[in-house]
Amino acid sequence: MKKENLWLGYQDEDKKELERVCSLYKTCLDEGKTERECVELIVKMAQEKGYRELYAAISAGEKLGAGDKVYVVQMNKSVALFQLGKKPVSEGMKILGAHIDSPRIDVKQNPLYEKDGFAYFDTHYYGGIKKYQWTAIPLALHGVIAKKNGETVKICIGEKDDDPVFVITDLLVHLAGEQMAKKATEVVTGENLDLLIGNCPLEENEELEKEEKETLKANVLRLLKETYDIEEEDFLSAELEIVPAGKARDLGFDRSMILAYGQDDRICAFTSLFAMLDVASEVTQNTLCCLLVDKEEIGSVGATGMQSRFFENAVAELVAATQQDSQLLVRRALANSSMLSSDVSAGYDPLYASAFEKNNAAFLAHGLAFNKFTGSRGKSGSNDANAEYIAALRKIMDDANVKYQFAELGKVDVGGGGTIAYIMAKYGMNVIDSGVAVLNMHAPYEGSSKADVYEAVRGYTAFLRS
Repeated sequence: MKKENLWLGYQDEDKKELERVCSLYKTCLDEGKTERECVELIVKMAQEKGYRELYAAISAGEKLGAGDKVYVVQMNKSVALFQLGKKPVSEGMKILGAHIDSPRIDVKQNPLYEKDGFAYFDTHYYGGIKKYQWTAIPLALHGVIAKKNGETVKICIGEKDDDPVFVITDLLVHLAGEQMAKKATEVVTGENLDLLIGNCPLEENEELEKEEKETLKANVLRLLKETYDIEEEDFLSAELEIVPAGKARDLGFDRSMILAYGQDDRICAFTSLFAMLDVASEVTQNTLCCLLVDKEEIGSVGATGMQSRFFENAVAELVAATQQDSQLLVRRALANSSMLSSDVSAGYDPLYASAFEKNNAAFLAHGLAFNKFTGSRGKSGSNDANAEYIAALRKIMDDANVKYQFAELGKVDVGGGGTIAYIMAKYGMNVIDSGVAVLNMHAPYEGSSKADVYEAVRGYTAFLRS
């Protein structure tokens, strides 16, 4: 099939709308660098469009009907938006699904230590990363610290112009002969990804015990106490994430691309959200859903991952509130649904062409990327969508003049990957992976095409309206 750069066909009005969408997208990336921040932002944007919390509406005895909009939040890390249609929920939903967690480095529960003149946070990386990519770049600290008194302290350090930043150090090249002879997987180990946080010892004072020798650690604790009123023990109930510092930026002389942290998979999450909110004033035939979840990068596990019953429970509540309390109707609602499981695809990179099969690769600026299957090698762990469903989606996209492409994640025996598609397919619904091509996937900074962001919103909107 012929592949053509989308910029060649855009008119001035297309480019204006494209820039509006991408400006909003970059703002969302800056404000949502963690799953908690994403959920907070998503709920705020949904409420502005008239969404109400589902369980609060049920508790208040409110009657739900066509056109009503509700949301459910799971532990502040996953969220589902529902817009009720004219048909009963049991007749199926149109679902846009994506994940809002991204590869990163987490702070351990007993993190603070000092060693030979420096203070550090001990860390544990999250998701699949090339460890060496995370050294010698400015890093920020995001997250929450939950205290025993029930208070939750929000942390965000390293994003403002006058904030300090942090770093994971690397060995200078002059002394790195032995290091550079190692395999890439061994150049930097997980235990060496500790975060440098201080170098100034606590000044001597009467409050400092005579036997206190960890003065660097003591000074960090003093600053944390003064600024956030937290003690060292409070790290036991903290969730602190280390992410690249700085804002999403335009990429290239022509500003045609975006460079930012966390585009896997927030590029699909936020474009799905934009599409969902774009149809908020409409009353559709089927119930619409935008499902944005946590933990995909580590197997969709835990209470906030797609393998939990969080979504199924929310659908059950919705069926009970609008029809009747019936597990059979819940199963019908899920089985009768259609879903776009939106996750990024590996963007073709000509500098590493040997990893791709060019005829089945996703190209930047070529539109929304559909993956009939993911998995690895012999399609292991794949959903593998039905041909009939793909044909229906092709018609939807063509009728709406949405630009799209079909792709695989690299050569057959080179690698592979997974999404939440196979989990949702367990309910018997039609599911296919669809998303945006990204360069540098899982690196601290990933690249995408503004044209693909724009077409993703258009494609997801067309799916919801079909």
